[in-house]
Amino acid sequence: MTSHTPRLVIIGGGNMGTSLVSGLVANGWEASSITVVELDAAKRSSLESTFGVRTSATVVAGEGALIAVKPGDAAAVCASAAALGIPRVLSIAAGISVATLQTASGKKTAAVRAMPNTPALVGEGVSAMCGSAQCTDADLAWAESLLSAVGIVVRVDESHMDVVTAVAGSGPGYLFLIAESLLAAAMAEGLPADIADALVRQLFKGAGVLLAESTESPATLRERVTSPNGTTAAGLGVLESSGIRETMHNVVKAAAARSVEMGK
Repeated sequence: MTSHTPRLVIIGGGNMGTSLVSGLVANGWEASSITVVELDAAKRSSLESTFGVRTSATVVAGEGALIAVKPGDAAAVCASAAALGIPRVLSIAAGISVATLQTASGKKTAAVRAMPNTPALVGEGVSAMCGSAQCTDADLAWAESLLSAVGIVVRVDESHMDVVTAVAGSGPGYLFLIAESLLAAAMAEGLPADIADALVRQLFKGAGVLLAESTESPATLRERVTSPNGTTAAGLGVLESSGIRETMHNVVKAAAARSVEMGK
């Protein structure tokens, strides 16, 4: 148990909680001003030795709390934080509405809902966030300052959060499946595994940087690499005939619907 008042309490020391710790410390936050609440003793020890943060097995009071627990636990953890007098909470639990978070937090604690994604692990995440009616501009700026430590942040209306979750939150999984499939296809066509692996990894890195840094649309970038009757056109023809566009729409719809279900 810490004996000081942390600037930030991060409740949950899993992958996303750890990513945010890493990003905040790398962006100038004093490690000793952060306390990570984590039940697992081994994880607490690792966080302390790796980042220099303080840790606790139980929730402690602080100037603000980032809730990085399973969706089913988010409301109860918000209530615990509010009971200690923490004035602001930021939850990154998928599907849990800001109304649910705010109700659990009570009238004296402002609640913000956000959805980051796993590229936050390497400082290249994207997070969407929205606040309850109780949030002030300062509360929203506080939440944005935390999330921006691991990537870009967009503010959205909560009505868009389930689609954001389906596209950006779950999106890395879709891309990793495509990478996995390309790797398997390359090896099936005779490429050695190590060469195929290097090609696919750099393909996704290079294409991702090009897309991020270009002012052109994805459609234009696709057209630029597609010569008439060329190899790319042949491959894209298979994707189009297999209904790739409809499939991706159905993927997003299914993930968004699941996000809605998780919040009920």
